[in-house]
Amino acid sequence: MEEQHRTEPRVTYCYRHPDRETGISCARCERPICPDCMVPAAVGFQCPECVKSGSGTGHSPSASAPRTIAGGVIAADRRLITKVFLGVNVAVFIAVLIAGDRLVNDLLLFGQAVTEPYGPVEGVAEGQWYRLLTSMFLHQEIWHIAMNMLGLWFLGPPLEAALGRLRFSALYLLSGLGGSALTFLVSAPGQASLGASGAIFGLFGATAVLMRRLNYDMRPILILLGINLVFTFTWQGISWQAHIGGLAVGALIAYAMVHAPRKNRRLVQYGACAAMVVLIVAACVVRTLQLVS
Repeated sequence: MEEQHRTEPRVTYCYRHPDRETGISCARCERPICPDCMVPAAVGFQCPECVKSGSGTGHSPSASAPRTIAGGVIAADRRLITKVFLGVNVAVFIAVLIAGDRLVNDLLLFGQAVTEPYGPVEGVAEGQWYRLLTSMFLHQEIWHIAMNMLGLWFLGPPLEAALGRLRFSALYLLSGLGGSALTFLVSAPGQASLGASGAIFGLFGATAVLMRRLNYDMRPILILLGINLVFTFTWQGISWQAHIGGLAVGALIAYAMVHAPRKNRRLVQYGACAAMVVLIVAACVVRTLQLVS
């Protein structure tokens, strides 16, 4: 009597995600790939590494590279911009430790004031608009920069991975500038402000928008945001204007980035960033006219 042997089908796993079974292989290198790694090609699918090395169609490799939810190119180091911003903040902090108050007075944000006896009138209203940007990277106290950099390191990488480097950079900078603009607009002319808190609150707002878009549990980020808002309005010496301005700008820009229709994605995203720049400039112009008139 002849024995019958049943051959079990071979199970293959994605070479980039060893825990995921798949029946699809890259059309070029023939390595198994899961749905998250499949990049549509003229025939079948290709893996991200083959796409990055060149599509074989005469197009730039980035033309068919895998994209983030916001349309950005997926980078190998998804924390690069986060580390750059963190490094700039730390470098400025070290410079302040070396140079002292003179550097602080040159970089911090205020509308209009005299910083030294018999000195000139200075401030954003006097044409020193660069203070809107430099104050975003300025810290004097170790606890201040430690808290802000902890927030940047916690919130930055997931957003950078989801948005892409260029969009994440725009989000961070515009959130910080939005916080600076609101501070300049509604604060007393001589009230000084400094720190990355406006940009960090922009990341809070963007994270909430992204988690809502991906249908994730929003309770952790909402609880963390709520705690920070309580500190914003109960601790003395905190610029609530920078926090609220950054939060609003970050949430609005993130919404435009992750909800933009694929067909007009860049138009909507670039348009939202441009509109925010116009609003920031308009707020600064209005406040400048109020102070110099």
